[in-house]
Amino acid sequence: MKSLSLTQVVAVGSFALLAAAGAKAESYEGVQPLSSAKSRAEVNAEAVREASAPDQNVVRGSRGAESMAVSRDRAGVVFEAMRTAAAPDQNVTSGSRVNSKVVSTMQNPVDARAAAAGNSNRL
Repeated sequence: MKSLSLTQVVAVGSFALLAAAGAKAESYEGVQPLSSAKSRAEVNAEAVREASAPDQNVVRGSRGAESMAVSRDRAGVVFEAMRTAAAPDQNVTSGSRVNSKVVSTMQNPVDARAAAAGNSNRL
């Protein structure tokens, strides 16, 4: 009797595995039955309506600025922006000079004008 080589043993084993896997395949039961809540005419009407909708393929933000909810009044935001822009030490940090500490001793010009005008609208 002739002995089989290693490649022949591997080939026979792989064919046996393929045959075993093929025997366990699912059976075909045909097309699944249609189960829809809408009729064909309703689906067609919806498709036509969606296809003719304006700006349906436009990316977000390309139609201009989007509206947003306003959480603060405009005057308060403007006042805060002016006060921050006029701050005497806005560009100075603790690392600006060797062994220095930032201590704001100067009065903000916006606060000085508001005090001179009699308006105490400080943040």
